[in-house]
Amino acid sequence: PAMILGYTLVYILQATGLMDLLGTVFAPVMGLFGLPGEAFAVLISAFFAKASGCATAATMYAAGTLTLGQASMLLPACILMGTLIGHYARIVLVTDSNKKWHPLLLVIPLLDAAISLVVMRVILTFMGIS
Repeated sequence: PAMILGYTLVYILQATGLMDLLGTVFAPVMGLFGLPGEAFAVLISAFFAKASGCATAATMYAAGTLTLGQASMLLPACILMGTLIGHYARIVLVTDSNKKWHPLLLVIPLLDAAISLVVMRVILTFMGIS
């Protein structure tokens, strides 16, 4: 269900034209990683399910929105931060963990994903893939 939700969200953004608007808004942030603004949709989709984020990256590559290098950069980020909402609900909330740690438990996967984008950009640049 989470995968379908993430993938459907991206489809709705594309169908309504909001993808272009949000791509422009997110362009400066995504540009820091060498990605187009539309790449935010991959990360949003991965929030719901890892597979959804990866499928969105593959779809955007097939459509020509992302290059092979850009899609490759996003895959580790999808895995590291993927299904964040579901895992948070199923693990953190159910185990009744100390609430003072909840923000940190949400931020760490996002930080890991950002670091992976930087590392992947360096690796792909070194390999001559962009």
